[in-house]
Amino acid sequence: MSTLSPPSQPARQPRIRQRTREAIEGYIFVLPAVIGFVLFTLYPMIASLGLSFTEYNLIASPKWIGFDNYSRMFQDEFFWRSVRITVTYAVVGLPLGLTFGLFVALLLNQRVPGIAIWRSLYVLPSVISGAAVVVLWRWLFNPEFGLVNVMLDYVGIDGPNWLGTTKWALPSLILISLWGFGGTMLVFLAGLQGVPSELYEAVEVDGGNAWHKFRNVTLPMLSPVILFNLVIGLIYSFQFFTEPFALTEGGPENSTLVYLLYLYNNAFRYFEMGYASAMAWILFLVVLVLTLLIFRTTPMWVHYENERGDR
Repeated sequence: MSTLSPPSQPARQPRIRQRTREAIEGYIFVLPAVIGFVLFTLYPMIASLGLSFTEYNLIASPKWIGFDNYSRMFQDEFFWRSVRITVTYAVVGLPLGLTFGLFVALLLNQRVPGIAIWRSLYVLPSVISGAAVVVLWRWLFNPEFGLVNVMLDYVGIDGPNWLGTTKWALPSLILISLWGFGGTMLVFLAGLQGVPSELYEAVEVDGGNAWHKFRNVTLPMLSPVILFNLVIGLIYSFQFFTEPFALTEGGPENSTLVYLLYLYNNAFRYFEMGYASAMAWILFLVVLVLTLLIFRTTPMWVHYENERGDR
């Protein structure tokens, strides 16, 4: 009696070849992005790190000077002034932007007729180019015929020279920065729409009011979104450049000389590329440290929907 031979196993070589082909196709698709990152981000960062230890004016060859550029910052009056102005802008403007964005998001989260139109109107300013915003606000803040001072004049207030005095120039730039809160508001709005309605109903059952809903449901559920907007806003605050560059050029009397504008002046006006590169790396390290500190505090105030409260 003949024995039956076991069935032959299907060949796996075609499947392996298919996976290899898919992997190769995937690498081909991501290759342009990788090349762009290496050429336009990674290489300039490494080059700027090397230039930060040199004296380089774009004409002569870089001259190695060690840590002189970094030690120079401690004696540079304008460096410390730019740091102080930038920190002031961040400390005042960032909380205002987050608060205003959250407030408007709460308003736009209501179910009323035409809400989509209102949402579009509030997001629109954040997608307008920086040059157009500068032209608009230069006209609005004009001390003679600007709309802001005209409206103040109607209520008996003599409007100041907003961008032309040391007292009002920086506050004016902070107000202008609030114009583009639409991106922050949109992220908050997406987070609000992800809050389960059952949680609000539970607060109502317990006899809670609107404040209890906001305090015990909205804020904890929005804490990851607040973290995201806080980090992005912090990075933007230390890279604040377009408005002071185009509206005040750091004046009057260097009262709006933010850090990135002073860095730009050193690089492209004074042609001190080595010193500007050192400033850029200090900025990178400061933002990195502040971001890490924020993330270290997240266990105390950031709550996630799937956590069990055992932290």
